[in-house]
Amino acid sequence: MAKLRVHNFSMSLDGYVAGPDQSLEDPLGVGAEALHEWIFATPSGRAMLGEDRGDAVRSADDDFFEAGDRNIGATIMGRNMFGPVRGEWGASDWRGWWGPNPPYHHPVFVLTHHAHDPVEMEGGTTFHFVTDGIESALARATEAAGGRDIRLGGGASVVRQYLEAGLVDELHLPVVPVLLGSGERIFTGDAHQLEGYTADIVSSPAVAHVVFTRR
Repeated sequence: MAKLRVHNFSMSLDGYVAGPDQSLEDPLGVGAEALHEWIFATPSGRAMLGEDRGDAVRSADDDFFEAGDRNIGATIMGRNMFGPVRGEWGASDWRGWWGPNPPYHHPVFVLTHHAHDPVEMEGGTTFHFVTDGIESALARATEAAGGRDIRLGGGASVVRQYLEAGLVDELHLPVVPVLLGSGERIFTGDAHQLEGYTADIVSSPAVAHVVFTRR
């Protein structure tokens, strides 16, 4: 059965997964780049940027980073992750942060309150815009994935909604030893938010990988 999985969703020690004041200049929020430095220190992360992988020894960080693409047939994300445009789309021709050939190479379902025609990109990625809620997006993504799993890409609000609805099968949070002080969280302080999940922790020199799996 297809699973809904969250991978490489970095979180600060004080619980923030994005910084404050997200904008075109700071798409992750002010200061949040520090949450993702562990990725770009790995050979896999350097290769994603088109840089030389070097002769670094593989680590747990590499394994977790690469697991995020394994057996994924579709992605769900929120509108804020897709881009900085807010409210009605208007005349905006925004096509995502990732250039003409996004790294997904499969259908991507963007949750939004404002309808938008599908956006077909190079490399097999098509962005579909879903206006009728998280269950509808999951149903469409599950059908499009053709038996493979669905990756839930974020942002914080979207992950929180799916988590609170009990729809997330696997949640991977690399906990990064930095403090952001403010921003966006996925945990609300509700003691029941992770009921029904087991947790495993794998540490590396850079982060602690916490994986919650639904029982």
